Amino acid sequence: MTADHQEQLFRRWLADHAGLLWKVVRAFAALATDQEDLLQEISLQLWNSVPAFRGDARESTWIYRVAFNTAIGWQRSEKRRRLKHEAFLKFHDEPAHEPSGDSDLIAALYAAIRELPKLDASLALMLLDDLSYREMADVLGISENYVGVKLNRVRKQLADSLKGAHHEL
Repeated sequence: MTADHQEQLFRRWLADHAGLLWKVVRAFAALATDQEDLLQEISLQLWNSVPAFRGDARESTWIYRVAFNTAIGWQRSEKRRRLKHEAFLKFHDEPAHEPSGDSDLIAALYAAIRELPKLDASLALMLLDDLSYREMADVLGISENYVGVKLNRVRKQLADSLKGAHHEL
């Protein structure tokens, strides 16, 4: 793959799949500064993965896989970094910074997704993005049947977490 082709494909992926990337970022990072850091990390890994993309899977499936794996690794390293420095830093609770125009319901939904186990959070995001069970199974390396079982549980957990907060649910 030529450098020009890699750059062209990468730029198209960023433009075409920005919403997908932001869903993953917002599910793994609450603060705007962390979201920016994670998006940069995912973008770097996506750039590095372009030459390995053979087209066997849909581009969105590939991008989800890169984004989720990067986010999980970022979260682990971020947690270790924060633990090492917590004696020196004074953290205080701040509300999550959501991009302007987001409703309270969306903010509450992403907060609830962040509280889910990572597999469940991944499934919730893919459900929001209307991926099929087959596509979800491909991204996560699990069976379609297991996707269905997990999604039923995830829907119930999210509904319980958001119950009473908004009538739209």
